[in-house]
Amino acid sequence: MGKNAVFLLSILFVVISCKDQGSMIDKTVVDKLDIERYLGRWYEISRFNHRFERGLVGVTASYSYGKDGRLIVENAGFKETLDGKKSSVIGKAKIPDPNIPSKLKVSFFWFFYSDYYVLEVDEDYQWAVVGTNSDKYLWILSRKPQMDESIYNELLNRLSDRGYDVSKLIKVEQLGR
Repeated sequence: MGKNAVFLLSILFVVISCKDQGSMIDKTVVDKLDIERYLGRWYEISRFNHRFERGLVGVTASYSYGKDGRLIVENAGFKETLDGKKSSVIGKAKIPDPNIPSKLKVSFFWFFYSDYYVLEVDEDYQWAVVGTNSDKYLWILSRKPQMDESIYNELLNRLSDRGYDVSKLIKVEQLGR
C-alpha cells in the first residue's frame, strides 16, 4: 500500500474516532470567523501526536476556494526531515451552520467528515488554535513557520485553562527553526 493511501486511511481513522468523549474540555469556538481572512497557508506549530501525522515535519494547511466555490484544504508535510519525501492530501471543507462559521467540517476521504473547530484566532489572523469535538486533537497554527515564544506560551495557558493537557503537544519542525 502506498504512503498516500496510508495517509488517506489514517485520515479516515480520525474521522471515525472523532466522537465526543464527554470530557470536561472547553471546546467553545470563536464567536466570529471571517472565512475570507482565514483562507491561505497556515504552518503547524504544534499538535497532539496522531497516527495520520506521525513523523511529518514542515506541515502546512492551505485553504482556498475551488472552481465550484467550495472550500478546498490541502495538508502537506515531509517525512521525518524537511528534506524528506513530501506527503500531501487534498480535501474539502464546509460550514454546516452559517451562524457558526467557526465550526467547520473537513473531509479527506469520500463523504466522511470530521469536525474542525476554530477555538482561537487573533484579530489579525496570524495565529489560530484548532480542535475537534474530541479532546484527542489539537493544533496551534501560524501564518509564519515560527511563532513568537511569548504568544505560544500564552496560547498554552489558554488551552490549559480550557482543560487541555498541553504537555501532549509536540512542536513541529518548520523551516527557520
